[in-house]
Amino acid sequence: MRTVLSRRGTAKWRAAIVLAATALIATACGDGSDQAASATPGALITATPVRVSPDSVIPEDARTERITYLSQSAAGRQILVSGTVTVPAGEPPEGGWPVISWAHGTTGVGDACAPSAHSVGGPARDYLAVTDPVIARWVSAGYAVAATDYEGLGTPGEHPYMNGVSAAHTVTDIVRAARGLDSRIGAKWAVAGHSQGGHAALFTAAQGAEYAPELDLVGAVSYAPGSRTSDTAAYMAAGGPGVRAAIPFLPVLLLGAEAADPALSAENMISDAARPLLDAARTGCMDQIKAASARIPADDLFAPGADTAALTAYFAGQEPEGLHLTVPALVAQGTDDALVGAPITTQITEKLCAGGSVVDYRTYEGADHRAVLTAAADDVDAFLRTLFAGEQPGATCGT
Repeated sequence: MRTVLSRRGTAKWRAAIVLAATALIATACGDGSDQAASATPGALITATPVRVSPDSVIPEDARTERITYLSQSAAGRQILVSGTVTVPAGEPPEGGWPVISWAHGTTGVGDACAPSAHSVGGPARDYLAVTDPVIARWVSAGYAVAATDYEGLGTPGEHPYMNGVSAAHTVTDIVRAARGLDSRIGAKWAVAGHSQGGHAALFTAAQGAEYAPELDLVGAVSYAPGSRTSDTAAYMAAGGPGVRAAIPFLPVLLLGAEAADPALSAENMISDAARPLLDAARTGCMDQIKAASARIPADDLFAPGADTAALTAYFAGQEPEGLHLTVPALVAQGTDDALVGAPITTQITEKLCAGGSVVDYRTYEGADHRAVLTAAADDVDAFLRTLFAGEQPGATCGT
């Protein structure tokens, strides 16, 4: 959902985040107020109404607020997270507005890549222009949509890209925060996410209900879930025709791993020739990283003698195959997806099924990585309606 942010408005928002982060630090040091000291994950910290841009597809009568809230890192530390909450116009149904917690796909690891920080012509505009209509469709259908930026995007700290526990926490806690923002928002919620967010949706489906038992998680939608990050080092070292397209994700993965475990130094692993990728990732978003990657030799990515074993082990712990989903999940995959291959997603769903999860796996002929969002729309909407009606959806396995 795109917001118009003037320089003055952006400055005010950044100041609010700095103040919130300062209060958080003071609380951690024992210097905060009693109220701050008792803050728990999902506590709403700041809320600012936002004005949607003229080209936005979000319904004009809906209300969107940009918020910060508390969550937990993968290590259990208290963190400040940003995001947006959009509430439909009118009166909610009995029990309050049903909630969809949206987990976005890869935009980058820098603060400018936070979807809530988007401005007209901003660095993440290309991706958000694709996902905005999805969010707008749900708001028009009567869902409140809570959209996290994730840990470290738009707020202090680094972004642990593709860390399942961190993502599940932030995706869940924004639902708590949304209920603190508007008492008309109900406790029933579903998670939906694309690519990086598809990975987050699966982790949330496994962990969200236990993490927030006061909420009622009814199910998950995972579009083209990111996976096989543990194969990154071996895949890129081997070379081949597919490596060139994957290069822009290398600095995001390396910096994301380092954010979760500082011992995994991106600087130590990357080659001198590929070092501009780290600079591009720190200052820009995916479009800027892609531009920089065009000048990087595909056969010289890792530093000579780089120890990538720890990197591989870390990402092996982030693979979704071993999860047990506690709620039904719809996994949607395009057959022409060059970034998340259908055969890989098929393997993941087969392993989820073997582990006892309830999964409805659907493929969409001719759809690529982004087109699956549109191709799966009718199936996703029907799946969500069934879940929120309290009924059991159809499934490929686990019924």
